[in-house]
Amino acid sequence: MEIDPHHLPSHSRRYFFEAQTFDLCRATVMLAYIRLLYEVEREARQDNLNPEQRRELRQTKSRPILEDIKNYLQTEKLKVLPKSAIGEAIDYTLSNCEALLRYTEDGELEIDNNNAERSLRPIVVGRNNWLFYGSDKGGRTGAVLSSLIASCKRLRVEPFGYLRDLFTRISTHPNSRLDELLPDKWLVAQRKISGAHEET
Repeated sequence: MEIDPHHLPSHSRRYFFEAQTFDLCRATVMLAYIRLLYEVEREARQDNLNPEQRRELRQTKSRPILEDIKNYLQTEKLKVLPKSAIGEAIDYTLSNCEALLRYTEDGELEIDNNNAERSLRPIVVGRNNWLFYGSDKGGRTGAVLSSLIASCKRLRVEPFGYLRDLFTRISTHPNSRLDELLPDKWLVAQRKISGAHEET
C-alpha cells in the first residue's frame, strides 16, 4: 500500500507548530493529540511488536485518536479564519483525513517518513559539492556508496567497519551471492559470527 508522504501526522504537526503564534490554544490541543499518536508508536517499539500486532494496536489506540482529531477540527474550523495559520493547518489536516488513517491499516508502514527525510538531508546539503564527480561512473559510484552508508546508519551499523569488510571481501565473493554483502544481510551474518564466538 502506498502512502503519500505529504499526508502524514508529522506534516500536520508542522502546520500546527507554526500556528502556535497565531492560536496557541488550538495548536497546543492538536500537538497534544499528535503526541498521543507517537506514544502509541513508542509502545509498539518498546513491545517489539510485529507488523500485524502493530496494526492491531493502531486500530485499537491510534484510530480513535485520529477520529477525535477529525471531530475536533470539524468543530473548530467553523470558529477560525480560513486563511489564518490555524485555519490553514485545520484545512490541511481535514482535507487529508483519509490519508492520515492509512498507516493504521498496515503495520508495515511507519507513522511518518522522518527517517527517509533525514537520510536525504546529507545529499541535499552536499549536492553542490557533488556536481563534479568527474564522470557518470563516478556519480553512480558516489550514489551507491551514499546509499550503503545511509543503510548502515539506519541499521545502526558502523559504516567504516562495514565498508572496510566489504572492500576486503568483495573481490573474492561470488557474483551470484552479492546480496549477502548488503548491510542488512551483513549485519545478520556478523551477529551469527559473534554468537558462534561466544559459544566457543
